Amino acid sequence: MATIQDELQLTSTDATEVNLPIAGTGSRTYAFLIDWHIRIILALAWLIGMAALLGLMGGRGIWDEVFDSVNSFVFYIVILPPALLYFLYHPVLEIALKGRTPGKRTAGIRIVTVEGQTPDVSALLIRNVFRLIDSLPFFYVVGLICVLLSARQVRIGDMAAGTLLAYEKRLARNAFERFATPGEGALDLPAMEVAQDLLERWNTLAPDKRSQIAAKLISSQGETLPANVSKRAFDREMHKRLTSLAHAPRT
Repeated sequence: MATIQDELQLTSTDATEVNLPIAGTGSRTYAFLIDWHIRIILALAWLIGMAALLGLMGGRGIWDEVFDSVNSFVFYIVILPPALLYFLYHPVLEIALKGRTPGKRTAGIRIVTVEGQTPDVSALLIRNVFRLIDSLPFFYVVGLICVLLSARQVRIGDMAAGTLLAYEKRLARNAFERFATPGEGALDLPAMEVAQDLLERWNTLAPDKRSQIAAKLISSQGETLPANVSKRAFDREMHKRLTSLAHAPRT
């Protein structure tokens, strides 16, 4: 069995050593169970809601139509939508939320490439296509075995797509530390997460240092910094902009 890695050591484009914190079986399972329950609840809610709407909860009429012919109108309005919701849940949300799902966000993890970058659409689609293999023979037995035996704790879909799951908060802290170091840029991580981490530490940092870090982060987003203002006014402005960045809608 391969030696399990808790972190993946990377060298960024500016030759800075970065440790990528790898999420293990526990976090993966926790995230999956949350997402699975969300899918099931939404699918059941649709089925029950449609049956109630059609006024057929007390009879077999709706189910006769559904099972007798897949060409029936009832099939397409009752069965197809929840089926699509269940099977497209992961690929659609992971693409829209850049490697996240509600379950992954709750578990504090996200999908990244083995280089620590946000995966592109093709990688996420490949990862989800191989979900069919990972789920065999039932309850993701194949995927679980791969996670337990692979060094980077990945399933077959991750191997094919060149991805893994990493702890998001610790990624943000790594990015924060690099912003705090003069001359270094940030990891490929949404700036709002670094902003949130900086705001948490705001009162523990010296005003000059926190303003300097905030200014570097805000400048990296293409914003112009205020000029000819006092240090106190600059510090207040940096905190205001940082708060706005930290609470921007997540894309």
